[in-house]
Amino acid sequence: MNNEILILSVTAASTGFIHTLAGPDHYLPFIVLAKARQWSVIRTAWITFLCGLGHVGTSVLIGLTGVALGIGMEHIEGIRGNIAAWILVIFGFLYMLWGIRRAIQNKAHKHIHIHKDGIVHDHEHLHVKDHEHEHKIDKAFNYTPWILFLIFFLGPCELLIPQLLVPAAGKNVSGLIIVAAVFSVFTILTMLVIVLLTTYILKPVSFGKLEKYSHAIAGAIIFLSGFAIIFLGL
Repeated sequence: MNNEILILSVTAASTGFIHTLAGPDHYLPFIVLAKARQWSVIRTAWITFLCGLGHVGTSVLIGLTGVALGIGMEHIEGIRGNIAAWILVIFGFLYMLWGIRRAIQNKAHKHIHIHKDGIVHDHEHLHVKDHEHEHKIDKAFNYTPWILFLIFFLGPCELLIPQLLVPAAGKNVSGLIIVAAVFSVFTILTMLVIVLLTTYILKPVSFGKLEKYSHAIAGAIIFLSGFAIIFLGL
């Protein structure tokens, strides 16, 4: 590996790390959904990994196609980014509404029991258990992981394409592959570390009465992530 490719690889690694860390949409959806839907660590890791792979994989293919054809692909990446952001906003909003409806349906109520010996007592319970099993929750949003994958499949990595131009200009195919691979690996690794570390920290945490609003809160956070991309340029 020559000095030029080494420098580009370091740049690609730092860019992959920083652009992921600076974009909350890269990890917040996984964190809040893992908590709300009680995903296991393994399932959370797989969903995050596959979404990350779709995220960088499509950008690498588009970038390499642009390099091969000698045309800029920034316009296409911009269109993909807008579509992905709006899907994130719509999904977050609908998930929030569903979460609010579910929380309302989960209102506690009392039952009075009269025993044969004349003792009367009451007890309180919920329509939907706070820690309901995954397969019951999935009846409403069964395709949540696939929606996330679609969002990340369409989500662009605009910072990657300029870094491919230097080795492309020198017709350095191995350099192209190395730079693309380094950027991809550091992007996915950063996503995994942030998501899994935060999920591990939050897993034993109980939010008390707010637990029944966990889906509504998750939807609101996803909605705000998409909103931030569209209107704040994050």
